[in-house]
Amino acid sequence: MVFLHGFPEAAFVWDALLHHFSQPENGGYFCVAPNLRGYAGSSAPVEVDAYHPRQLVQDISALTRSLSPEPLAALVAHDWGGALAWNLASQEPELLQRLVILNAPHPATFARELAHSPAQQAASAYMQFLARPDAAQRLAEEDFRRLWALFDGMGASQGPRAWLHEALRAQYRQTWQAGLHGPCAYYAATALKPASGDAARQMPRDASALGRVGLPTMLIWGMGDTALLPGLLDDLHQWVPALELHRVEDATHWIVHEQPDRVIALIASFLQRSHSQAGA
Repeated sequence: MVFLHGFPEAAFVWDALLHHFSQPENGGYFCVAPNLRGYAGSSAPVEVDAYHPRQLVQDISALTRSLSPEPLAALVAHDWGGALAWNLASQEPELLQRLVILNAPHPATFARELAHSPAQQAASAYMQFLARPDAAQRLAEEDFRRLWALFDGMGASQGPRAWLHEALRAQYRQTWQAGLHGPCAYYAATALKPASGDAARQMPRDASALGRVGLPTMLIWGMGDTALLPGLLDDLHQWVPALELHRVEDATHWIVHEQPDRVIALIASFLQRSHSQAGA
């Protein structure tokens, strides 16, 4: 199993899941969670073009092929990791048996909502800030004040984030201190953000041209996500016919931190059921 993190995270967000699914009684999977390109300890090119989605998907394809000649039991991914996973599953489905996505929109519905939904355009406006040349510098100011604020800004207000304890803060701070140019370059390189200027001319308006995924797919969605709105879930079966969708009402964009046990239980059940169906 391979696990892909999002922004502004790193591989450590999957620790509880890596531990669980690697245990013999839970399948004994060989579990891998890389730090994506540009993040701490990974390659971090300076050029923004090096973070084009095509390049990033190639990274995951190469990693997957290096692990085993057999397809992955599952690719599990959140946020930006999910964006890469949707594309890999569409372009190279032979590399995996199942796909699990957490709060990461399918590119077709994201393109559609960015083109036609004023609410999603407003909710995604932060992407333009993160695409700025000075974004990394500004995010590092005042002990990463803007990054800490993301944990509240991308989820419905539910009081203090109890899960964001000091040990976890230290892991995040260490990741961010390694450099933020790469993570921000994802936003600069993609055309899938609220359109303005050159981005408006580059925005793919024909959502029907974007990636069909035929694999068994489970999408887990924290419904309190205020950056990725529920409209992104509409008509998903058009592109993902073998879709199992779980709406989690009492979770936000940060569902992996908020409810790791629930996420584990949903994935474990999906693995068991899809395995049983394949063997039937």
